Amino acid sequence: MAFRKLLSSLGINAPEVQTVLDNHIARPGEQLTATVAVRGGGADVEVERFTVELIVRFEAKDGQEEKYLNTVAQHTFEAPFTLRAGETRTEKVAFDLPLEMPLTHALGRPVPGAYSALRTELAIDKSVDKGDLDPVEIHALPAQDAVLRAMEELGFTLTEAEVKPGRARTTVQAVDWWQEIELKFPSEYERGTLELALIARESELDFNAGGAERLTLPAALTDDPAALKARIDAHLRERFSAGAKLG
Repeated sequence: MAFRKLLSSLGINAPEVQTVLDNHIARPGEQLTATVAVRGGGADVEVERFTVELIVRFEAKDGQEEKYLNTVAQHTFEAPFTLRAGETRTEKVAFDLPLEMPLTHALGRPVPGAYSALRTELAIDKSVDKGDLDPVEIHALPAQDAVLRAMEELGFTLTEAEVKPGRARTTVQAVDWWQEIELKFPSEYERGTLELALIARESELDFNAGGAERLTLPAALTDDPAALKARIDAHLRERFSAGAKLG
């Protein structure tokens, strides 16, 4: 990937940055690594701050459906320092992704509405540039893919995903945000949209549909497609089929 100029207000003295991901695809629980290089422009500059952030597209929780980019992890390099004209500095960065990292891809396909990236920030002379974005793909864990495949086979259609700050109802979370996956009910349910959270842990997965009591799915169950599909089907019909009352 080519160098990109930051802080263009500095003209020919503006530094350039290049972020190269070792792999732009990762899964929750894995490590995301990259090499970041910053190159000086036409004159020496004093770099006051140099950071790389892992960002995710969030939606405000106030019902306004406002989208914004939120930092979920950050690495700050030692600063301040003088970046000489034409000098190149190279740094390595690594982020340990939480098991609850929001997905951008599931079943090998992009998840509508989802976005994650690395963002490189430089601050020089009290001016900050956060313009360097390098998208990353966060693919579903096998257990999450298994659940979404079962949902698809049961007639549900994934329409969108949103990441919201705070805590979802009835969930056990290790982070202060969650991803809400929206699926269209099949017609037999006589309902509109199902909001689903899939909270991953080391050996199990919480299936939280519509804010109802969570269903914990052990790894052995997510490894058995027929049994998993039957368990999810029974759980959803009990709570959401026509005439059912949500407890």
